[in-house]
Amino acid sequence: MSLNVIDLIKGQLGPALVSQAASQFGESESGISKAIGGLLPAVVGGLANNADNPGVVDAITKASSSGILGNLLGGSSNNSIITTLLSSIFGDKVGGLVNSIASFSGISNNSAGSLLNLVTGATVGTVGKYAADNNLGASGISSLLNDQKGIISSLLPAGLSLASFGLGAENWFGQAKETVSSVTSTAKDNIAEGVATARENVSEGAREIREQFENNNNNQGGGSIWKWLLPLLLVIAAGYFLWKQCEKKQTTTTTATSDSTKAGSGTDTASVSGTATATPAPATAKTDENIDLNGVMLKGYKGGMEDQMIAFLKSGGYKNAADDSALKDKWYDFDHVNFKIGKANELEAGSQGQLDNLVAILKAFPDAKVKIGGYTDKTGDEAKNLKLSKERAEYIKAALAKAGVGAQVLEADGYGSKFAKVDAKASDAERAADRKMAVRFAK
Repeated sequence: MSLNVIDLIKGQLGPALVSQAASQFGESESGISKAIGGLLPAVVGGLANNADNPGVVDAITKASSSGILGNLLGGSSNNSIITTLLSSIFGDKVGGLVNSIASFSGISNNSAGSLLNLVTGATVGTVGKYAADNNLGASGISSLLNDQKGIISSLLPAGLSLASFGLGAENWFGQAKETVSSVTSTAKDNIAEGVATARENVSEGAREIREQFENNNNNQGGGSIWKWLLPLLLVIAAGYFLWKQCEKKQTTTTTATSDSTKAGSGTDTASVSGTATATPAPATAKTDENIDLNGVMLKGYKGGMEDQMIAFLKSGGYKNAADDSALKDKWYDFDHVNFKIGKANELEAGSQGQLDNLVAILKAFPDAKVKIGGYTDKTGDEAKNLKLSKERAEYIKAALAKAGVGAQVLEADGYGSKFAKVDAKASDAERAADRKMAVRFAK
């Protein structure tokens, strides 16, 4: 499964930045959050559509060392890298994009324009840092961006589309459209050619039959069998040739459509009507949505960690729990918080956003207490697994304390592979479900 760079970038656009931006621009936090939710896939889509543009790739490479990520609110508006990049990927459609986002989120055009610069800065800065950390050259960056094309449309929030920005799919991923148009044109040419060939064959057959008919009439007189057999043979000949030609051209068109789909892998494709069985649409990717925390919108999965924890707190479940034993069996897995392989003090990019969300939840419910748990899969030395999972849980506890909610984190513990369910011989992708961090309420 290809990396979703939007998940990386969200770590730079958490609740703290939303709050600061709302204060600086004089807008509501919900409006700022909504605007960012629309701008982020739009910007990533613009970069993906220009993945092979040397200027775009060069800007991303330079962004990793430009300090953009360290000053998103103050250094994005007049940054030459961002200004040039926006012109390259959107051209004269920047104004339309800003207007659409402003209308969608209920903020001013000025604020929407500033947020476009901010989100673009966060995007190129994050992608540039990821590229630098993983030693990706220009081709690696292009490949990473190209991988995003298939998911951009599905990540746009409800009420927005590429067309609403004046950036229809044909403008972004024109290659797929050109491929389908080419197949359609070829199919039309083939069918027209088939019909013409059939006509010629039928005419030739009719001529031969007519000549035979005339010869027989001359030899046998007007009562010949050909008087009634001729029309029947004409009908049979016409039907046969038309059937064979249509069968041949339909096969040709179906093959062309299949080949174009293969060539267009990773982009939106369409088949020529009536020539091939449509393939089922891929399952919609799981995407972040707005989770309401007492009027403040957090970004998280519907039914994910934040959503479940807030619902439990609002329901009075924590308040009414008699003691810790009533809470100990319900853990909430982090959806986005991941450590680098073998590390206990280095988070993967994109993890900070969910830690910020947990901080916001604890501050909104200051009476709530939690415990952090770390887990590993069944591979490796168990003593080392226990140590690693414990250190990771302690790292998150320390991060929460640094954010001002340390008093609400009662404990951090590591369980190694004690609760792992996937066999050690399973694939790494399958075992990933056991490598996780989780949180539960405690008393």
